[in-house]
Amino acid sequence: MDDDAPDSSLSSLWSKAEEARLSIETTGNALDPTYCEALQQVISQHTILQSHISSLSLFSPNESLEDLTTESLRYMLCPAHLASLTMRTPASSPRERKEVLGQARSHYEAFLSLLGAYGLLRDEPYVAGAPSHRKLLRIYQESPTGFSVAGASGGDPNAKRNAKLANYRAEKELKERLQYLRGHPAYVAGVAGTGPTDEDMVRKVYLAQTEMAAHEAFHALEGVNMEMQILAMAPDPDARHAGTRAAERGGQEDERSRRRIGGGGGLGDMEAGFSERLDQPLRDFSAANKAPLLSTSGKPLRPFTLVGSRQDIAKGVFRPGHNLPTMGIDEYLEEEKRRGGIIEGGGEASYARPEPDEDDMEKADEETYKARAWDEFTEANPKGAGNTLNRG
Repeated sequence: MDDDAPDSSLSSLWSKAEEARLSIETTGNALDPTYCEALQQVISQHTILQSHISSLSLFSPNESLEDLTTESLRYMLCPAHLASLTMRTPASSPRERKEVLGQARSHYEAFLSLLGAYGLLRDEPYVAGAPSHRKLLRIYQESPTGFSVAGASGGDPNAKRNAKLANYRAEKELKERLQYLRGHPAYVAGVAGTGPTDEDMVRKVYLAQTEMAAHEAFHALEGVNMEMQILAMAPDPDARHAGTRAAERGGQEDERSRRRIGGGGGLGDMEAGFSERLDQPLRDFSAANKAPLLSTSGKPLRPFTLVGSRQDIAKGVFRPGHNLPTMGIDEYLEEEKRRGGIIEGGGEASYARPEPDEDDMEKADEETYKARAWDEFTEANPKGAGNTLNRG
């Protein structure tokens, strides 16, 4: 009786944890203020359940799959459920999200290692073109942070696309198989208590659940790596706040230094030579103009422009700030007309045609011959006669 007590307690913990997990996964709303608290309670229940499983040593590397009881198979899913729940944990900063992803990665790794130890990761793919679970585990162990389910097929884009389609078909097949086993009358009767429990059918359901969970775990690890890459490019809010505080301190020190120079601000700043203006005062220009152009050794000390004489500079002092016109409007139009820039004609005058002169027999004969020539041409070349290729 004492030997059955721990198993009964573990079964009770499992039932409560599963009920809470299904409730929060189906009806939980992340926008609900109580969602985070409820999620932490479910995670705590699964953590306690996992600690009980470890303390009872239900799984040992010295055992095989045949040595495990049917009841113990379902407890293999605890790390996978714990990882899935951890992924749902809200985070307020990239650093917190990285910690959440790291915890979820550890749970997924523990789950896949457990399945690999008992030989529950198949060597054969579920559908053609999809990598097997054992191959995916080997690829993940070689490069955990660069793991990708589609990347197992190589770097060819077409191969990656085909691998994604194959993985989708494999997932669909696993779901349909699990749904079929759960709907089997022998399993339904045992769960509902309306008939005897078929242990073989229950064992098949548990094994199908572990296969489906392994498939989801590999895709979740790929999602963890993708999210980690995005978070690595996100700016650190702590560093940004530190930079803001440093800038504020620097601004305060500049203000204090200006006040010390100017004697407390106000007019003292101007007297000390400090100004918020970006342009130079006129007195600086006048002082610069009085400075020598060349040093004693002939080196230029400030920019200057060579001119012919002082009269050239004087001519440019009192003059408009814009270019003055060099010709009048009429002159400009005449010049444009000469260059051909003005189009003449058009308007209603272009539609006016002279009245034909009935006494001009030569003109009438010319029009008659022209019309007769056109009629002969149209008779000799009917419409479409030359379009032998039916091109329109």
